[in-house]
Amino acid sequence: MCEVLGVSRSGYYNWINREPSKQQKRKEKLQKHIKQLFDKYDQLYGSPRITRELHKMGFTVTERTVSNYMQEMGLRAIPKEKFVVTTDSKHDNEVYPNHLNRNFNAEAPNQIWATDITYIWTSEGWLYLAVIMDLFSRRIVGWDMDHSLSKKIALTALERALTLRNPSDDLLHHSDRGSQYTSNEYINLLKENNMKISMSNKGDCFDNACVESFFATLKKECVYRNNFSTREEAKLTVWKYISGFYNNKRSHSYLDYVSPNEFEEAHFDSLKEKDLDVA
Repeated sequence: MCEVLGVSRSGYYNWINREPSKQQKRKEKLQKHIKQLFDKYDQLYGSPRITRELHKMGFTVTERTVSNYMQEMGLRAIPKEKFVVTTDSKHDNEVYPNHLNRNFNAEAPNQIWATDITYIWTSEGWLYLAVIMDLFSRRIVGWDMDHSLSKKIALTALERALTLRNPSDDLLHHSDRGSQYTSNEYINLLKENNMKISMSNKGDCFDNACVESFFATLKKECVYRNNFSTREEAKLTVWKYISGFYNNKRSHSYLDYVSPNEFEEAHFDSLKEKDLDVA
């Protein structure tokens, strides 16, 4: 082969015994950590989140480099699914103005909550999931699942959020115009807790884009990766995803790539520091 390629035998052996360059060693080290992070987060993270995790570990690397390395290694996160409008607003209940008006930015926890319902397929039939999201941290603060698409799951999700967060007056609560959210029981519960009621425009999913985005993430990272035999199996898997992964571990691009829980903890820590400075 050396004769065919026109190289000396000694040159060939020098080449195969040569120590890897610093650049090659760095590449191999980065690729090792990229693969570890990709597996750690269940093969859900693409190059943007992998890059942020590497930065946290002390590596100086660009997103483009990470993307190139992931392509070389055949690592690819699951693509996002498009939104599906599922709201049934054919009812005679009172609807409320869109006070949120796509302003999804809150300055503190418990200023703006958004809610919605989605569908999950199992071999036993549909399972419905209602969630309450705090727009400050994108944290899911209340949720419920049931085989029936009724006002019960919306009410239970709200009751759990109220128990967990105990918000002060004047919280803005945003939903679509579905019958679950316009029912007398739901509206009365909002009013009893002095919440300002806001509802999306008819048939416009982008008025509630943050929750719709969460549902898309939930489905591509959790639901579509499983074939649920029973509703109970789906409930347990979704519960683990929300409480154990999404709220607690999953980095969020809107939150500068930390988890919702970490974002809230940092907020409260900063408030404590300000109080100490004043004292």
